[in-house]
Amino acid sequence: MFTGIIEELGQIEDVEALEGGRRLTVASTFADELAVDQSVSINGACQTVVRSEAGTFDVIAVEETLAKTTLGSLEAGSKVNLERAMRPDARLDGHLVQGHVDGTGTIELVEKLADSRLYRIAYEASFAPYLIPVGSITVDGISLTVARLDQHVFTVSIIPHTYAITNVSTWQLGTAVNLEFDLIGKYVARWMETRHA
Repeated sequence: MFTGIIEELGQIEDVEALEGGRRLTVASTFADELAVDQSVSINGACQTVVRSEAGTFDVIAVEETLAKTTLGSLEAGSKVNLERAMRPDARLDGHLVQGHVDGTGTIELVEKLADSRLYRIAYEASFAPYLIPVGSITVDGISLTVARLDQHVFTVSIIPHTYAITNVSTWQLGTAVNLEFDLIGKYVARWMETRHA
């Protein structure tokens, strides 16, 4: 479980193609604090550490992960948002994030304002029941608020601090981003769907 508060902007050091998946080597200042089998969020996708040492750690992104996320497009030099699993005794500054990416969205508009930036993101219509105005959304692992909601498109507002410490600075028109919709919203929608079954 995560919070969507990014700890560090890491970098992909190496990508090894496997039979169906990819082994990613990630440079991170907290790599030496990770242990094999621990979870880490990479651009919002929960991955299991398979090797760690000072400066880098490895994960293996399997076929299912590659099909639902943008991890298949990462290459050496790519900047990635990193977050370690939350501690039960810590403040929940973002929102409850599983690291289970629902799918990807596409940046459709970037608007620079005086003190912030607006990003309009298109998403798959089937996820519409999970979004509400000023509700929570996770984009590339970042806990954000839905500032505006239109049909199959939502807008988030990015403050300068978030822009500076995450991979938001790499988002452009057409950039694909990982989306995880609000956990509570998904449970409520599922209950509404099945309560008369």
